[in-house]
Amino acid sequence: MSQTTSYYQRHIFFCLNERKNGEACCAQHQAQQAFDHCKAKVKSQGLSGPGQVRVNKAGCMDRCAAGPVVVVYPEAVWYSYVDLEDIDEIVESHLKNGQVVQRLLTPPQLGR
Repeated sequence: MSQTTSYYQRHIFFCLNERKNGEACCAQHQAQQAFDHCKAKVKSQGLSGPGQVRVNKAGCMDRCAAGPVVVVYPEAVWYSYVDLEDIDEIVESHLKNGQVVQRLLTPPQLGR
């Protein structure tokens, strides 16, 4: 790993925000379960750690209408997922092989 390389090759952030007032939020869509699943999958495939992938929790990212969402950096690719199979596909295709999962891309106009 060179000095100019980021500490992690890729960083995936899961919105885990929960709104108490009944407004739409990622927590209503099993976001914590998806985060836990992704973290375990990345670890079991030997993809975690410096120079590889970091799986992180995030608060509200203001994309609630598209939720649940994750964003992968450094590419800044936003995904909306439905189930754990979608998370598996993001791990295998994007985090492991660098291939964006087109069918899961969050529509760019969807915000809060």
